[in-house]
Amino acid sequence: MKSKGRQTREGIRLYQPADFAGMHKAGELAARILDEIAEHIFPGQSTGEIDRLIEEKITAAGAKSATIGYRGYQHASCISVNHVVCHGIPGEKTLKDGDILNIDVTVIVDGWYGDTSRMYVAGKLTRKAERLIQVTHDALMVGIEAVRPGNTFGDIGHAIQTFVEGNRMSVVRDFCGHGLGRVFHAPPNVLHYGRPGSGARLEEGMFFTIEPMVNLGRPETKVLSDDWTAVTRDKSLSAQFEHSVGVTSDGADIFTLSPAGKFHPTFG
Repeated sequence: MKSKGRQTREGIRLYQPADFAGMHKAGELAARILDEIAEHIFPGQSTGEIDRLIEEKITAAGAKSATIGYRGYQHASCISVNHVVCHGIPGEKTLKDGDILNIDVTVIVDGWYGDTSRMYVAGKLTRKAERLIQVTHDALMVGIEAVRPGNTFGDIGHAIQTFVEGNRMSVVRDFCGHGLGRVFHAPPNVLHYGRPGSGARLEEGMFFTIEPMVNLGRPETKVLSDDWTAVTRDKSLSAQFEHSVGVTSDGADIFTLSPAGKFHPTFG
């Protein structure tokens, strides 16, 4: 492993072997909170109440929310429903039967950031939404399979893009994954599309998120007047899954695995 504090020429921090434990602790808490919130997702539930419960769980664990106060944001989660791509703001909106939603949570545990998101459904899942969720989940895992020293970030993006477009869906290009560790956002930008062999080369000790957003329709998005909420321009459904990972000597160490095996909304 590289010497303490070393960075690549692209400014990407290379962490030490001992640092993986801190990321696992933070990632496990974020994932456990998303496991526990699943029972609170149902038609008639408000996104504001879901967020309140998430904040309560973070506080009870003795951790901090990374998003409360971040650039003026005042919630412990982002909750993105149906055609909202990302950064949906919790509030009075209540869920309807068949709604799909992404919940994104980042916690700080002993100075380490655990960042993850996953999909949920309120009530009965429609066939087209089920397929979108499955393709998005599998696209994330295809991207993670491309994580190993010697590959590039373009290899990750290309793997995701090829898989998604092969299923006749589109990858959002306006948002990307990011480096993290003892900071919320850091180099690199992790694009979910790209050319094989392009971008920075992966090295052992890199920490970053992979979080593809996939649309049933076209990839274009727009940000609403609240300056946070991003939606699909064509109002098509959108889905997202996110893991935080570290590069090991032979692959990827996933920090945000679901302790209860509930990362996929069908739990299978």
